[in-house]
Amino acid sequence: MKSQRHRWGIGSVVSTVSIIVLGWTCNSAPGQLPQKFFWRASPPLIEPQPVNQDHVYAFKDPSVVFYEGRWHLFCTVRGRQRSHGIAYFNFPDWDKAGQARPVMLPNHDGFFCAPQVFYFRPHQRWYLICQAADKNWTPNYGPAFATSPRLDDPPSWSRLTPLQVTKPAAAHGWLDFWVICDEQYAYLFFTSLDGKMWRSRTPLAQFPQGWSPPVLALQGDIFEASHTYKILGQNLYLTIIEAQNGPGWRYYKAYIADKLDGPWRPLADSKEHNFASMNNVVQSKRWTDSISHGELLRAGVDERLEIDPKQLRFVFQGVLDRDRQGLPYGQIPWKIGLLELTDPPR
Repeated sequence: MKSQRHRWGIGSVVSTVSIIVLGWTCNSAPGQLPQKFFWRASPPLIEPQPVNQDHVYAFKDPSVVFYEGRWHLFCTVRGRQRSHGIAYFNFPDWDKAGQARPVMLPNHDGFFCAPQVFYFRPHQRWYLICQAADKNWTPNYGPAFATSPRLDDPPSWSRLTPLQVTKPAAAHGWLDFWVICDEQYAYLFFTSLDGKMWRSRTPLAQFPQGWSPPVLALQGDIFEASHTYKILGQNLYLTIIEAQNGPGWRYYKAYIADKLDGPWRPLADSKEHNFASMNNVVQSKRWTDSISHGELLRAGVDERLEIDPKQLRFVFQGVLDRDRQGLPYGQIPWKIGLLELTDPPR
């Protein structure tokens, strides 16, 4: 496998990373997570545009990997004709993202959204995890998966199959499903819109089936869109979770743990000290009043979901409060942008 050097810019910000396809090498020792977070926001990089002659209200819920010299981004599409679908983009650099044309995934005819994409090494296949509904399923809504041998070929994805996880009786709802693996298990995390994050797991040999009954993993002033990562070179995990009505309508909190079955302890979990919000994000021209459903850019593509704390970048959905006022949630004009860690203000 060949090492590649990739250079990308947002405005005047230019960064360099080193990757190995389906793996990762780092040019220096592992870094530490910051104790406080400060971010610089790009302009909006992906904005609503028609897809298959459907009026699109929003692109949202991004999941992204860098593979074979290109960024591959999957996201939810909210449209007039189709309320929930998943679109695929690819582009060489983030400053070219706005020129990429979306392609709808054709592997499910009904409701599916909130994608997560990763390469599962034991099966040597790409996996798409999402929430989906089908009248032929029992129950007819829940977590689902599809696989593909080719990340960049939308028709190659298999039809969606339910993950066969049982919804907890105590959960208000369940959504935003997320898979991460250690050396023994695949873990499935999700949130329930009531201050709870849940966890299920299955042995790697049984993935993507064989899930245990979900248990409560974390409880607090949290809402949805929990995403969990392993810190590169360390036995440490980071979970970021969207919260509501803080510094901005939506913002992100962060928790850490020494293993995937917890316990999770606060890293940046308050309105005053948080992961990403209107208090610690600088915009050259204000285009969002929310930091909502986002994903950290990973240091690789596989099921370990490793991130380099020295190169934290966060792709997210945003919108101005004035642009969403009076609209049904499905018509909010979410756009996709990117945060890059920066120095604290002086």
